[in-house]
Amino acid sequence: MPRLTLAQASQIVDAALARGRELKLLPLTVVVLDAGGHMVALKREDNSGIARVEIATGKAWGGLGMGFGSRELFDRWQKAPMFVMGYAAASQGRMMPVPGGVLIKDASGEIVGAVGISGDTSDNDETCCVAGIEAAGLKPQKGTE
Repeated sequence: MPRLTLAQASQIVDAALARGRELKLLPLTVVVLDAGGHMVALKREDNSGIARVEIATGKAWGGLGMGFGSRELFDRWQKAPMFVMGYAAASQGRMMPVPGGVLIKDASGEIVGAVGISGDTSDNDETCCVAGIEAAGLKPQKGTE
């Protein structure tokens, strides 16, 4: 069974934060979950807001729970808000339907986890997710692609 290692998760976090510094973004919080939704790695930059861990986790967990990145959840929220409200209730509020939660796939295309980032705009958060995943030699999935 494919799995995400601590070394890979750490590389994702560090590369995502480095990309955020390159772009001069606001302080970021990065959470990496394995395919079962368990936290593997977390870093919160100095001065990152106190709710950022929960938001980043919700972005990663929400997409992981549905099998697509959180950008798709955002798109569905726009088109079918009742679906997303139902998912929020079913997940006991553990999801965030905004970009910034990206699935992590291995070379064979298997989902091995997800990364969520919170701190700047959702689009910028997502950009850093992708940079982190690619730096670890893995494949990002932002939506249903």
